[in-house]
Amino acid sequence: MVQEVTHARVLKIAIPIVISNATIPILGIVDTGVVGQMGEAAPIGAVGIGAIILTAIYWFFGFLRMGTTGLAAQARGQGDRGEVAAILTRVLMIGLGAGVILIAAQSLLFWGAFKVSPASPEVEELASGYLAIRIWSAPAAIAIYGLLGWLIAAERTGAVLALQVWMNGVNIVLDLWFVLGLGWGVNGVAFATFLAEWSALGLGLWLCRSAFNVPDWRDWGRVFDKVRLIRFAQVNGDILIRTAALQSIFLSFMMFAARFGDVTLAANQILLQFLYVTGYALDGFAFAAEAMVGAAMGATDRRTLRRASILSSFWGLICNIGLAVAFFAFGPMMIEIMSEAKEVNATAMDYLPWMVAAPLVGLASWMLDGIFIGATRTKDMRNMMLLSAIAYFATAFALMPLFGNHGLWAALILSFVYRGVLLGLRYPALENAVVAPQKG
Repeated sequence: MVQEVTHARVLKIAIPIVISNATIPILGIVDTGVVGQMGEAAPIGAVGIGAIILTAIYWFFGFLRMGTTGLAAQARGQGDRGEVAAILTRVLMIGLGAGVILIAAQSLLFWGAFKVSPASPEVEELASGYLAIRIWSAPAAIAIYGLLGWLIAAERTGAVLALQVWMNGVNIVLDLWFVLGLGWGVNGVAFATFLAEWSALGLGLWLCRSAFNVPDWRDWGRVFDKVRLIRFAQVNGDILIRTAALQSIFLSFMMFAARFGDVTLAANQILLQFLYVTGYALDGFAFAAEAMVGAAMGATDRRTLRRASILSSFWGLICNIGLAVAFFAFGPMMIEIMSEAKEVNATAMDYLPWMVAAPLVGLASWMLDGIFIGATRTKDMRNMMLLSAIAYFATAFALMPLFGNHGLWAALILSFVYRGVLLGLRYPALENAVVAPQKG
């Protein structure tokens, strides 16, 4: 019988995720800060561009986190302990294998990256050294996506918190030692991340050790079962397309913003941090929805699925109301902290009301993403995201000539509305797909 959905269960899953996500921007600040102590611009630029290149490459494999959560949660809801273990083996093999391929293809990948985003010779030389070190932890970095998804499906978000705090904490300590203590510069930042990611993989495997206590994790007939592999590929392929469409919105947003000048572009970059904070905070409740909806779907329990959707969204709403109030009250101060350029700050203030509205307007899209991932209704996610992207571009092209940057922000915020409405229209079909087993 599937576990009852309660407010306490939602918060138990969500709060560790919210806390663990808070460590992510801290690491970025430390990475930048330690090389900033060298007193030169090139090292800062090298770490920045190197991190962006690897983030873009690793992003391709981000589907492992979401797809693993939905499939493993459903197997857990079905009481299929063997399949839960086999899923972990599959994602680890994919992560490690993909990392080896990236290591083999590193020269071509980095050459292409610098062609797309060229920098000064000094920055490129330093960034190349950084990338040449960090790429060797690619197998660990990608495999960790799968580990996180598996732990979330098991509702072990305390373990997720421990893993993230360990990885980012080790990285920060080694940053300080290697760069400020040993004077290794940019390469020191890379070595710190390399060691942190491999150590985090080791910790993650230990945290998932229960899966290795049953023989199914090495039941190769089950692991390579054709039907399950096809299902795995379909789910993750849909998520990959969906995420690409979402990225096209944010990338084009900055490209469109560049048309309005450097000051407006900088102001928009500052304001986007408000959206990232919202996303990090709401992840906890969306992940709770993924785990609980997946378990309910696997147990074919429609009532529990609906209750999981409602309670996780309720707490997501409470969270986002708090964020909207905080942005209204402290938004100007946050802008002043992020920038000392008065013209940029004044421009950002003009558009701050959009950030106050975003958490409330975007709630449905974020929460429904979690619900649909848990139910592995990824075809709906893919299709509705593609329609939302088309609607966003149409809105942007219609409003920017009339309202400038306000029109661009309206298009971005409305893209959340489009996605929320379209996924909401598909929600009844999601519930109807839950067919309870016949009695007797």
